[in-house]
Amino acid sequence: MGKKFFIALAAILFLAASFVTVQAYESIVGPTGVLKYDSAKSYGGYTLFAPMIGCTTTYLIDMEGNLVHKWESDYPPGFYAMLLPNGNLLRGGNMQQKGCNKCNIGGAAGLVQEIDWDGNVVWEYEMNTPTEVQHHCFDRMPNGNTLMLGWEKKTRDEWIAKGRDPKSIPTSCFYHGFRFMDPWVDFVREVDKAGKTVWEWHVWDHIGPGPHQFNPNYQLPKGVGDYEWHYDWTHFNTCEYIPENDWLLLNSRNFSEFYIIDHKTGQMLYRWGNPSAYGQGRRPNWLDNGDQKVFGNHNATWLGKNRVQLFDNGSERAEGNRSAVMEIDITTNKIVWEYETKMSNSFFSHRQGAAQRLPNGNVHITSTHGGHLFEVTQGKAVVWDYVSPVHLGKMKCYLEDGDMYNGMFTMIHRSYRYAEDYPGLKGKDLSEKVPLTDCPEFWKIYGVEK
Repeated sequence: MGKKFFIALAAILFLAASFVTVQAYESIVGPTGVLKYDSAKSYGGYTLFAPMIGCTTTYLIDMEGNLVHKWESDYPPGFYAMLLPNGNLLRGGNMQQKGCNKCNIGGAAGLVQEIDWDGNVVWEYEMNTPTEVQHHCFDRMPNGNTLMLGWEKKTRDEWIAKGRDPKSIPTSCFYHGFRFMDPWVDFVREVDKAGKTVWEWHVWDHIGPGPHQFNPNYQLPKGVGDYEWHYDWTHFNTCEYIPENDWLLLNSRNFSEFYIIDHKTGQMLYRWGNPSAYGQGRRPNWLDNGDQKVFGNHNATWLGKNRVQLFDNGSERAEGNRSAVMEIDITTNKIVWEYETKMSNSFFSHRQGAAQRLPNGNVHITSTHGGHLFEVTQGKAVVWDYVSPVHLGKMKCYLEDGDMYNGMFTMIHRSYRYAEDYPGLKGKDLSEKVPLTDCPEFWKIYGVEK
């Protein structure tokens, strides 16, 4: 065989390899609503979500995208809502968007409310002062108490006294036009039905160089989050109570770890995700991920049997941005199940995001930035796919370039799926099914059998 044959063969192989590595599906305009629904494999039920931008409504929809109930509020969500077993809504209120928040860090909210089926506020707790602000997350405990994440403001001198290198503290720090010089540090507060604080846990009490402490000099890599590593140091976004063990499950976006805390002693029992945060692993570089397992993670949830589910945003990864949902065995420190799409542009939320394990083993996923909700089986088949049509408080049948990932105007921080026989829905009239929009029903056109 001659030289020309091998040149031609090499060219063919190169082109074939190129098509394999660069193929992708892109769309500048995309439809909203239900895009796919496989009723035989889906868990079914109802989906609760609260659009974040320009909207004060919380929606409950069926699997076909019809509205079955909604709640109105005086505040945009801070950041989500959950349906309690008594049929009431537990919802965060973002006072920042009403111009009355004492902290301007992304995620600050200030208010948690319990709202009955008819929209009446039956309980609320405000944490919104110049020195402490509720943010991101809350959880209703079995005894009726409520857990909440908060930020507490500390001074530069207090920060240095805790071991922070003063040379690492910026002399000028601006975020969205606001000047920050003092750090805001995470803590957890538990309050009873009367609003009385009955328990607290503070990152500030667990600062140090040890494996069960938070290293005061750990910082995000330069270029990640600007100066967020200074004024918003750990950036927690999860607080979940684990009743069978009397533990707390916490999650840090900036440290890229989740933690298990003993509710009785306050001690850290377990951490996973980024050993370099406490000096026991290689930090990422521009070439590889090092020993860091997750990047900017959110919404750690307890699955039982020593398993934790985690939404890994996968942002600023050395080996490429992509989001994933994973299940970790805390007895082996291994990832035992993971879902990510073959093309990262099909599923990627730069910030925020959530995943809920359903009773049949399926996983309900919230990809925040695109308002994209979908359900996958343990075999990783997509059986329900939904894009929120709520764009800046109004309905859109299709989203264009800039409506989703750039402007994030369809954002949903976290959504929940509830079974038809969920206790909170018992006795509720859900028979009036109103289409949320007058858009084409794409899933019917697609031809998935009901």
